Amino acid sequence: HSGLGKDIAISNEFGEEIKLRFVGLLKKSIFQSELLISEKNFLKHFPSRSGYSYFLIDSPIEQYQEASQILESSLSDYGFDATTTAEKLANFQAVENTYLSTFQMVGGLGLILGTLGLGMILIRNVIERRGELATLRAFGFRQSTLAALVLAENGFLLILGILLGAISAVIAVTPHILADASQVPWLSLSLTLVVVFVVGMLASLAAVRFAIKIPLLPALKAE
Repeated sequence: HSGLGKDIAISNEFGEEIKLRFVGLLKKSIFQSELLISEKNFLKHFPSRSGYSYFLIDSPIEQYQEASQILESSLSDYGFDATTTAEKLANFQAVENTYLSTFQMVGGLGLILGTLGLGMILIRNVIERRGELATLRAFGFRQSTLAALVLAENGFLLILGILLGAISAVIAVTPHILADASQVPWLSLSLTLVVVFVVGMLASLAAVRFAIKIPLLPALKAE
């Protein structure tokens, strides 16, 4: 495994082994998977290689199509192919994006299962408290008041759990974000948290509706 400051051994055109040392790394560059070496040293070890096969052309973005057509038609005999740096970087990131998409799908599936589990826990919690809710109804509490009470309690727990999880996640990834200057998809993450909250509240509402429909006398006897 090579890295900054380490050497790799290759054979030159004469069959001699030469060592190349990594003195710098280019992150998120169009030169990914490439070794940059001075022309003098390159020709010293590979003198039969002539000409250039890689060109960097500075062209205004609005003139890119026209410039690429002219270059490709004029140099078609040499197999010239013009592409933007954005397209080249996108091709480099294709494999990484595939992995990220896969992990995102797996994470989404885990989130769905976790949300369903959360809903089941909320429903079970309300069912276990049906005697308590029946007692409150016997003391004159209206069904709407009990429903609002349970929903407020579960909503507070949901918000608290989401905030604690989000804060912990932000603390964990902050060094990586600062080091790579990465763009965080705040919108999609926020929507995900909102979906978790909404699903949790819907599950809580379903549990409350179930508990309210329980006959009063059997619930009081069980209490």
